[in-house]
Amino acid sequence: MATEAARTDVQAFIDRHPFSWMQWIVFVLCFATILLDGFDTAAIGYVAPSLLKEWNIAKPALSPVLTSALFGLVVGSLSSGMLADFLGRRTVLAAAATTMGVFCLLSSRAGSLDELIVLRFLTGLGLGAAMPNAITMMSEFCPSKRRALLTNGAFCGFPVGASLGGFLAAWMIPQWGWRSVLALGGTVPVILAILVVLLMPESVYFLLNRGRDVRRVVDILRRISPDAGRAGSFFLAERSRAFRGQRAVGVILSRHYLLGTVALWVTYFMGLVIFYGVINWLPVLLKDIGIAPKQAIVITALFSLGGLGALLSGWLMDRFHADLIVAALYGMTAIGIFAVSTAIGSAVMLPALILLAGGLMNTGQSSLGALAARFYPTEGRATGVSWMTGVGRFGGIAGTFLVGSLQGYGASLGTIMNVLAVAGLIAAAALLLKHRVYAAADADIAAVGAPGDSLSS
Repeated sequence: MATEAARTDVQAFIDRHPFSWMQWIVFVLCFATILLDGFDTAAIGYVAPSLLKEWNIAKPALSPVLTSALFGLVVGSLSSGMLADFLGRRTVLAAAATTMGVFCLLSSRAGSLDELIVLRFLTGLGLGAAMPNAITMMSEFCPSKRRALLTNGAFCGFPVGASLGGFLAAWMIPQWGWRSVLALGGTVPVILAILVVLLMPESVYFLLNRGRDVRRVVDILRRISPDAGRAGSFFLAERSRAFRGQRAVGVILSRHYLLGTVALWVTYFMGLVIFYGVINWLPVLLKDIGIAPKQAIVITALFSLGGLGALLSGWLMDRFHADLIVAALYGMTAIGIFAVSTAIGSAVMLPALILLAGGLMNTGQSSLGALAARFYPTEGRATGVSWMTGVGRFGGIAGTFLVGSLQGYGASLGTIMNVLAVAGLIAAAALLLKHRVYAAADADIAAVGAPGDSLSS
């Protein structure tokens, strides 16, 4: 029998050892997963002008194909979190990468708009499952003092992938056509799925929570430090004891977490209203005001590129009030989006302000994964993150249809940007409310229960 003195909290074990090569592998694979999510999600917006030309369709007909993947993203996000909390993070992550790869590859061979709509929906199932599980996996292998920095670093893959898609599309489409972009976006995720199966360990948080074989936990932690073999037992010293045996959905919708859950949903929703309203329609809108298609794609890609600021945001979140840091980013996003509307006629200021506004918006959006992962306990972490992204994906659908409708009514690019700026203000207000409630209540929430059960070796 292990002695009480030999019991070790798994997070304390991770915190007191240097970041290992195994954790770097987890980081790289999570970053790559989210990068491909960003690439495949944004790709359809970059090929949209080519679809108009090749299939001779009107712009309103683009809305279903632009949003079909988003509906798939909603279904994938809402279902994958519960599956990951039951089957494991790695299993669902590998399945998600395979799904988005296979159906994106098939999308490159679509022969009609209706066929493309169906295939983009199926691609979205994988896209929706990939990101939240990558965020959850990364957060559960991070040292406490660098959790937001490293999780945000992995989330930087999304804006990098989205902007990379634009730059590659601008180069590939003139040479090989729009299908080449989707073919690339389908091939790489399948390769990634194989690497996840071969190289990525399962989350030890998940294994401990599900009461799995202690030898498996020890074997994984030995890859962080050989000291794991000398521990008598591992346990989860979390605030979640009160939720033992409760379903993950019940945890995130419990009275302790409900208001914070809704605030995160609203914030993610509003962020995606902005992101998809811009990324799906800006190439077409810029073309309408006389900017060449290739240049329009590159300018749109600048909107995603700025999300690399999430590294600075993560550093700040680890040291100050995380809610306030992210709320400030959304408030500044609103100002930046409004500024874009004042520079429509400037060949210099327009790209610069799009880069600035996109940097602020994507930094805030990239920070929400870390914010949610640190907010929820192990029992509901994957579900909490995935439901935030799932419910939030309706914002992408709403933003795409909103901009399409405004354009149908003859609204100018400046007017559309002003409308999108309001979404940034709403997102900031939601996080300020969350901070006001949980800054005072955090001590009470943290007091819910003692350390979880241990596993003796």
